[in-house]
Amino acid sequence: MKAIGVSIIGCGSAAPKQVMTNDDLSLLVETSDEWIRTRTGIRQRHLATTDSSLSELSAQAAREAIAMAGLTPGDMDLIILATSTADDLFGSAAKVQHLLEAEQAVAFDLTAACSGFVFGLITAAQFIRTGVYKNVLVIGADLLSRWVDWSDRNTCVLFGDGAGAVVCQGIPDHDHLLGFAMYSDGKQHDALNLGYHGTDKGLKEGVTINQGTYQPITMKGRDVYRFAVEKVPEVIEKALFNARLATDDIDWLILHQANQRIIDAVAKRLKIPAQKVIANLDKYGNTSAASIPLALDEAIREGKIQSGDVVATSGFGAGLTWGAAIFRWGV
Repeated sequence: MKAIGVSIIGCGSAAPKQVMTNDDLSLLVETSDEWIRTRTGIRQRHLATTDSSLSELSAQAAREAIAMAGLTPGDMDLIILATSTADDLFGSAAKVQHLLEAEQAVAFDLTAACSGFVFGLITAAQFIRTGVYKNVLVIGADLLSRWVDWSDRNTCVLFGDGAGAVVCQGIPDHDHLLGFAMYSDGKQHDALNLGYHGTDKGLKEGVTINQGTYQPITMKGRDVYRFAVEKVPEVIEKALFNARLATDDIDWLILHQANQRIIDAVAKRLKIPAQKVIANLDKYGNTSAASIPLALDEAIREGKIQSGDVVATSGFGAGLTWGAAIFRWGV
């Protein structure tokens, strides 16, 4: 029996048409374009309209990825939707499957915040390598504008909405997912939260439950920065070790698009030159699980990333979670 490997053969992305610039934000909170740009690298972000949904944006990105792969939605065996902002608390993957008319696919949500796409890609590979599924669609999507406190200048300047997707396919005798590593540390959970808050409600004597909803995003920015700058280079080096590669073998580095300072610091520590680093957070802000596939799709469609190139990716964020995946793009 031939060994089955993973090939990433299609990508796609989608962003809402509404744009909020730094100057626009300065009319909402006490900030400025210069303050935001110098500290984050962000110039604008895309925001979902009131009548749009995460499921629709995800399906839009997925259609592009499936088309690039030369397949149809009916060819998909599995759909993994990495998101923290599903339209429904029970999950949105099945809704995406319905919108795509991918009738043969099983679908489920995966929640790992800004690490979600990398975790989803690694999860997809396990189903493919074991021969269970051949064609797997991995989507990273988030609508963080729903959960941002737009009066908090420390967080509202950071986040935007978007979706990105890739199609992974099983191939004999080759494996283009070259190495990976994943980690979690719940001790630092309070550093980045979209937490539940409720009030007690008595149902009868001796029986009290709690009901409420989720509160806007809160973040300890310095703690998250220190965590990312320390842990991301380590996890990339671990993934490279597992792939039996060195940093010189990397053609492109795509990190979660959280902050340009983090991206620059990680690249410097790994001694990866700036011309190998893909970044587009200036146009989209932090789109959580969408940020890596959105940047990947843009770089491929612009002709930067070519078939056969080795791409190192790393996601990091709430949980706290972090991970890295090293893959060769294309057939």
